[in-house]
Amino acid sequence: MLLHDSLDFYARERRDALCIAFRDRRLSYGEARDHANRVASALAASDVGPGDRYAVLAKNCAEYPLWYFGGSKAGAATVPLNYRLAPRELAYIANDAGAKLVIARGELVDEIEKVRADLPTVKTWVSLDGPRPDGWIDYADWVGAQPAEPPDHRSRNEDVLYQMYTSGTTGRPKGAILSQHAVTSNLVQQMAVLQAQDDDHTLVVAPIYHAAAALAVMGAVASGTSMLIHEDFSPQDVVDAMSEGGVTRTLLVPVMIQVCLGTVPDVAERDYTKLHTIIYGASPIAAEVLRRAIDVFRCAFTQGYGMTETTAALTFLTPRDHERALDEKPELLLSAGRPLPGTRLLVVGEDGEPVKNGAVGEILARGDQIMSGYWNLEEATAEALAGGWLHTGDAGRIDDEGYLYIQDRVKDMIVSGGENVYPREVENALFEHPAVADVAVLGVPDEQYGEAVKAIVVLAPGAEAGEDDLIAFCREQLASYKRPRSVDFVGELPRNASGKVLKKELREQYWKGHDRRVS
Repeated sequence: MLLHDSLDFYARERRDALCIAFRDRRLSYGEARDHANRVASALAASDVGPGDRYAVLAKNCAEYPLWYFGGSKAGAATVPLNYRLAPRELAYIANDAGAKLVIARGELVDEIEKVRADLPTVKTWVSLDGPRPDGWIDYADWVGAQPAEPPDHRSRNEDVLYQMYTSGTTGRPKGAILSQHAVTSNLVQQMAVLQAQDDDHTLVVAPIYHAAAALAVMGAVASGTSMLIHEDFSPQDVVDAMSEGGVTRTLLVPVMIQVCLGTVPDVAERDYTKLHTIIYGASPIAAEVLRRAIDVFRCAFTQGYGMTETTAALTFLTPRDHERALDEKPELLLSAGRPLPGTRLLVVGEDGEPVKNGAVGEILARGDQIMSGYWNLEEATAEALAGGWLHTGDAGRIDDEGYLYIQDRVKDMIVSGGENVYPREVENALFEHPAVADVAVLGVPDEQYGEAVKAIVVLAPGAEAGEDDLIAFCREQLASYKRPRSVDFVGELPRNASGKVLKKELREQYWKGHDRRVS
């Protein structure tokens, strides 16, 4: 089964049923299918065919889900770009992917235009609702010139559906290759647990360039239900949608839930009768916040754990698990749940051998939703998929009931507000400052974002630079969520005999008193 098969099925069976709502726009399943067909034909007409990559740079909009489906019909791999990245970061990803075409929306056209000269593989530039510098095509003209029929191509299960980039420990993003089979498998796995209802209306507020939100929009189509897309996160708008907008389910990161509860004055007085499920993930939720959320929204909660390399989800902590946690087993709130159908987890020690239940080690995963590998990175792929298992880089334990508890990271990745940040990338940027002689970056506890990026800096002899100076310097180098939120200055960094910075030792002073040392 291919991603777009569900769209085609429901366009045939329920042509006039609502598929996508965005602002004042409403697209039926028939209209959504026709638009995806035009996108596929426009890609083919732009010489973007089977196996080629094309990049999209946009905030959430009605067209965004249909780029995935149009790419699926054309056999072209969609490369969603994080609009929070700096222009040079966007350029690296587009070049690494070898993108032949770029679709950009609104003011983001100007952002990618800044590095246009550095993107030799891109031959076609398409502007949606934005400026049209020399050489750019208007999106309406690009798709409008095409028939509402797809090109004559039938993708295969093993074909690449999209290539989503995740930051790497080397400081460079890596392109995780997700096949048709991986994505449709994860959809089936999640739907087996979430069990969609015929009248479901899903609120999509997390950015659709992100793995979890991409699967949310695909899942709505796979179940023949509708979605309400918000361009950005606004707590007032989210609460309005859940109470007055007919929304039945949504995907939120914990910080969004926390902000909705804390900033919307009448949040507890609203009527959430139609809302039946809130799915959350990317970071854990504080027990007291979860308890209040359940009391206020009066719906079921599901937590998901996964990563870009696993399409989206490996495990779910189900509504029944949450009820059990609140009634009799509070420690379950620290769990990431149990594996989805067709998913196996294994915890191994430093020798690569499985450990006993309850012992901490690296989490390995196996299932049809696992990526095919990293684009053009054979060594990294071999390491990540050694022995037929995905090595997640997370450290955790599994109890006797099969619940997974994430304890820490084998690698040093920071998760801040649901976004992955790798310290090496931030360190590389800070090393460009002339006053920085040495630097280590790590995640420290943060009530709002789970973890915040902190830089620990050794200044060069005679050099002067303050916290504000270094944070400001990073503005031109890094996306906003990657920039340090604080800087500490030290005389030297602790290192082992081989010269490696002892980050565990550095982190200890900030994580004292925290049982779970991962966001």
